[in-house]
Amino acid sequence: MNVCAVKAPTIWRIWFRFIGFSAWAATGPPYRRNGTLAYLAGWDVHHANLFDRVEQKTGIEPFGRLVEQVMTSEPYASARTVYWIVDNGSSHAGNASIERMQQTWTNARLIHLPIHASWLNQIELYFSIVQRKALTPNDFDSLDALTERLLRFADHYRQIARPFEWTFSRADLDRLLARIDAHQPQLTLAA
Repeated sequence: MNVCAVKAPTIWRIWFRFIGFSAWAATGPPYRRNGTLAYLAGWDVHHANLFDRVEQKTGIEPFGRLVEQVMTSEPYASARTVYWIVDNGSSHAGNASIERMQQTWTNARLIHLPIHASWLNQIELYFSIVQRKALTPNDFDSLDALTERLLRFADHYRQIARPFEWTFSRADLDRLLARIDAHQPQLTLAA
């Protein structure tokens, strides 16, 4: 089983108001930050199962709670191996995170994507959908309203979720890399 997981960048609850450009120039931008939340999610790439949670902050403990949420439910609890695909975020970076995962969950394997390759993590597709469908415009009265919007959207999405059809093939990657190489300047070393 493969679970892609990552936290969304901290979501700011922003209150916008129109005050006109001259007032903006004099007083600063026409918005006010009113707190932040962390939205963490895991995505079973084969079964389109979504697990999510809203936390006050990111870190090892909130990520651990997401992992527990998944690993204590079936079929993950009894699966032979559950692969967790993650980026190199501080909540789950390095060998210590791999050891921590395997000590807590013997059937879990933490796999770090290469740096700058988070686009390979399918949970990023879900976060893109959340951004477009649930968080635009980003204008919430309270952190509770933001939390409610995120969790209600996730409940709705679970009803319609299907596995993402990954269409970018190895041949596509080879063509892309060849195009990039063709545009790289050919540097010669001076003797």
